[in-house]
Amino acid sequence: MNILPKNSSGKRVYYSRVSTAGQSDERQLQNLKGYDYILRDKCSGLISFFERPGGKQIKKLANNNELKELVVHSIDRLGRNTIDVLTIWKQLTDQHITIICKNPSLRNFNHKGEPDKISEMILTILATMSSYEKSLIKERQMEGIAIRKAKGLYTGRAINTKESPEKFLNKPKNKKIIEKLSAGYTQAEISKILGCSYSTIAKVIKISIEK
Repeated sequence: MNILPKNSSGKRVYYSRVSTAGQSDERQLQNLKGYDYILRDKCSGLISFFERPGGKQIKKLANNNELKELVVHSIDRLGRNTIDVLTIWKQLTDQHITIICKNPSLRNFNHKGEPDKISEMILTILATMSSYEKSLIKERQMEGIAIRKAKGLYTGRAINTKESPEKFLNKPKNKKIIEKLSAGYTQAEISKILGCSYSTIAKVIKISIEK
């Protein structure tokens, strides 16, 4: 069954991203021909795809039915983690926009406009691995708690002190950490500027990714 994208006369866009202004994206920009737009973001991967400057332009083109094809160098350019990548992939696929990833070689529609079965299989495996990885992390956490309890070292949180991810990330200092990460500052620079520990920065990153 041929399901060619509805916006087959739309724009071809190449998208690249690096984490900081000091990083080079030349590796992602080799042999680019035939694109209507080449969009380059230099920002933290912690920022969701459609909140980045280039991502916002892509969303606008997609919503205006002006985007025919989106090409990226590697699949991780689309999101902070596997779940984010799969969400963006599905959203653009539902809008009948062709997505092409160079590394690994993936695409949602083949040259006939039909779903690419091999890419679908690989993405399904990625989704399964992501879910499995999360379950392993949770299992390790529970095992660690059990061991500490057996040794009398684990007391858990005090009553009524449980803090939601949203509440933690919305603390003034943690919001500043996110701002600095998004601006491309290193953890060492953030620790020096804000006077916070590396463990706090790592926790902010971890919760931001898992949220």
